[in-house]
Amino acid sequence: MRIIFAGSGTFGLPSLRALVEGGQDVVLIAVQPDRPAGRGQAVRVGPIKWFARERNIPILQPENINTPATIRRIRELRPDLLLVIAYGQKIGAELLTMPRYGAVNLHASLLPRYRGAAPINWAIINGDLETGLTVMSMTEQIDTGDILGQRAVPIEPNETAGELFERLSKLGARLVTEVVREIPLEEVERRRQNDTQATRAPRLKKSDGLIDWGCSAQEVFNRIRGLTPWPGAFTHLAAGSSKTPLRIVVEKAALVAPTGTTGKGEPGTIVAVGPEGIDVATGRGTLRLLELTPAGKRAMKAAAFVNGYPIEPGRRFQTSDARRD
Repeated sequence: MRIIFAGSGTFGLPSLRALVEGGQDVVLIAVQPDRPAGRGQAVRVGPIKWFARERNIPILQPENINTPATIRRIRELRPDLLLVIAYGQKIGAELLTMPRYGAVNLHASLLPRYRGAAPINWAIINGDLETGLTVMSMTEQIDTGDILGQRAVPIEPNETAGELFERLSKLGARLVTEVVREIPLEEVERRRQNDTQATRAPRLKKSDGLIDWGCSAQEVFNRIRGLTPWPGAFTHLAAGSSKTPLRIVVEKAALVAPTGTTGKGEPGTIVAVGPEGIDVATGRGTLRLLELTPAGKRAMKAAAFVNGYPIEPGRRFQTSDARRD
C-alpha cells in the first residue's frame, strides 16, 4: 500500500520502521516543524525526521496539515492509507477521507477508556493494573472511531509512564503492521466504541505534579510513577533554618506500609531517615522516597540528599504549592 505517515516524537517510530522494513510503500512522512528546545533553545531534528532522511522518504513539515497547498500535495501522491501516531495536529475531514482506505490511528489505551492526550500517564495515576493499544479508524471527533485492533497489556507494579511508553511503542509496531496488512484484504473486523464507557485522559500540566500527602501511600506512589519523567511529581520541604521552602521532584519511591495509618504524624511528615530512603507519612500508609531532584540540582539518591540537606523526623513536606501559601 501507498502510505502517508504522520507522527512526531518517538512513540510512532517503531511502527514506522516496521512498515518500511516490512515492504510497505511509505511515500511521505509528515512531522511537526522543527522548534527550539532545551535550555539553549537550539533547534533539534526529531527521530522520525532523521529516519525519513536515512531512508530517503520525502518529508512534510506544515504548520497546519489542512491547508489547501498541503492537501493538494498529498492528493497528488494518491495514498491508500493515512497512518497517524502522536502527530500533534488535528486532521481535517478532507484528509481523513482522501486515502482509498481512509485514516487510522494508534492510541495507547484500550479505547473507549482514556480518550485524550495522556492515556499512559492517567492509567498509572489511577492505579490501573492493565492498559493496552488500539488501532482505530479516524473521524473528526478525537479518539471515537471504530476499533480495528486491540491488545491488552499488564502494567507492572513499579512501572513509570516513561517505561510503559517505551514498551507500548514497541508492541504497537506489531499491532499496526497486522492491521495495515489486513486492511486491503478486508480481513479487519470493525467494532464500534461504546461511548457510555468512555473516560478522559486530558493533557498534563506541570501543576498536576503537585503531591497531595493527604492521599494514600498507594495513590501518591501511583502519581509519582505516572508523572515520571514528565512533568514530574513534586513537593516542597517546609522551611527550616532557611526562609524558603525547597522544591523537590520525587524521581523514585517505594511503598513501605501501603495501608493503615502511620500513627507518627500528619500527612507529609518525615517519620524516618536512613540509608535506604526517607519515609513519609501519608493519609493512609507510609511512602519511602528513594531518589530526589532538589531545585537547581541533579537527581540524587536519598542518602546523598540527606548529606546535602540535613533533615530529621518531624520535618514536613507541604501538601500545598508553596508559591501559593
